Amino acid sequence: MNKAVLGKTIKIAFAAVAAILVADLLHLEYAVTAGIITILSIQNTKKETFKTAWNRGVAFACALLLAVLCFYFLGFHIASFTLYLFLFTLICLNANWPEAIAMDSVLISHFLTKQSIEVPVIINEILLFAIGTACGILINLHLHRSEEEFNRLSLEVDEEIRRILHRMSHDICIEERQLYKPDCFETLEDKIECAKNCALRNWNNTLWGESQQEIDYIKMRENQSRVLKNIYQSITMIRVLPQQTQSVAQFISQIETEYHRENDCTELLVQLEMIFSQMKKEPLPQTREEFEARAILFYIMKQIQEFLILKNQFIR
Repeated sequence: MNKAVLGKTIKIAFAAVAAILVADLLHLEYAVTAGIITILSIQNTKKETFKTAWNRGVAFACALLLAVLCFYFLGFHIASFTLYLFLFTLICLNANWPEAIAMDSVLISHFLTKQSIEVPVIINEILLFAIGTACGILINLHLHRSEEEFNRLSLEVDEEIRRILHRMSHDICIEERQLYKPDCFETLEDKIECAKNCALRNWNNTLWGESQQEIDYIKMRENQSRVLKNIYQSITMIRVLPQQTQSVAQFISQIETEYHRENDCTELLVQLEMIFSQMKKEPLPQTREEFEARAILFYIMKQIQEFLILKNQFIR
């Protein structure tokens, strides 16, 4: 069994039992309901848990007000509960609180069962809600940022990009590219998605002093991957190999060699400008095929420039 699943199962069971025991110690009626509320309150991250608790708290206040009005004026009948349910559901759906409908309505149904909306009965339901929600929040306070996991996943993304650059520096210099397939980009997208999910979990598990650096880093790599895909498509369009191809290949190889997280690419951008200047000084192409190939090479260099600028802007 997956350790994460087992851990979450134990956490939910422990928190629910704790809520029931606390409610029972306070001699509250329907103590089991507190455990159910705890189960429904536990989310995957701290921010989700607090947001859910807040939304359900506001929804519960609305539910109490509606229930008291309906039962006070219409009596303790199914028709009264139906009217409450209709109005409360309408409010929740419009306020985007759909998860509160079932949980709060279970608490309100106790009024119908008790045939009473006296203060002690209302306090009983408020305490059940408070205990259940509090236990759900407390059990999730241990959640923390998984920086080691993000570092591992982001390094996998970087390594995959480095492999793509290595392949490009090789295949741009050959005319026969039947084996040059875009499968590597599917692998890269999968690894970026895993790293992005980890970054989002880390952000949602940080309540104070939050930083989006991990999310921004993955967005930068995501944008770079799109540029690399464009470069791949451009390489596949080259039919003849001008002499400038070797210079472009060597520069891509240099990017691969110097490719690491802390490199701001400033020196590479300066070197790229020098290559552009050199290309402009060279004699014009003599054939249409050479003209088209050199135009594609120039476009590839502009795409490489975009690739480097993305990293440079992120570091700054």
